[in-house]
Amino acid sequence: MKQIIKIQEPNSLIEHRANQPAFYDGLSLEAKEELRQNLLTEQGHICCYCMKRIPENTSPYMKVEHYKCQDYNSDLQLTYSNLFGACTGGEGKPKKLQTCDTQKGNQSITINLLTSAPNCETQIRYNANGEISSNNDEINRQLNDVLNLNMQTLKDGRKEIYLSVQKEIEAKSKQIGNKQLKLKYFQQEKEKWLTRKDNKYRQFCMIAVYYLEKKIRQNQN
Repeated sequence: MKQIIKIQEPNSLIEHRANQPAFYDGLSLEAKEELRQNLLTEQGHICCYCMKRIPENTSPYMKVEHYKCQDYNSDLQLTYSNLFGACTGGEGKPKKLQTCDTQKGNQSITINLLTSAPNCETQIRYNANGEISSNNDEINRQLNDVLNLNMQTLKDGRKEIYLSVQKEIEAKSKQIGNKQLKLKYFQQEKEKWLTRKDNKYRQFCMIAVYYLEKKIRQNQN
């Protein structure tokens, strides 16, 4: 997962909310599309949960996730800080193949995508098999049981990134030798993975960042 920094909410959402009583389902098609584009912009076009790239050439290409579900939190259905962009999460497929918002439904999660203390990025781990986990037992349960983020195709995608970055970094490290130059190289590679191209992050970017941060810590000791 990646921490999300909210930008200014769309004017159409503000205007709709001002006309009480107002409901999410009452948003016009144009307002919903403006909202989707806003969410894509602030998230760098990756899913708020699994970090897969959200495609723009399919329909439907994404879902607007209500972090706190509408059914139990109707007062938050138009609150911008409660809205995120999610992939379609295998909608229509068997339950075991569903992920993210589609799998989550009305369930609650405690990992916060917005806060810096704690930052969700520091609560998540990845390994060379593509598995995502947490030292926190409850968050670990939510990753698996609520969001199904260890579904095989997601694991395969993360594994591919992890192993390709690992191979590249290890090969380059042998060429560099000098510890300080290695650290500089790791930092530069980390920044590349955190940099958007055409306002888009690379798919599964935080797996690469996690691995590079681990290498940075190892070489600082």
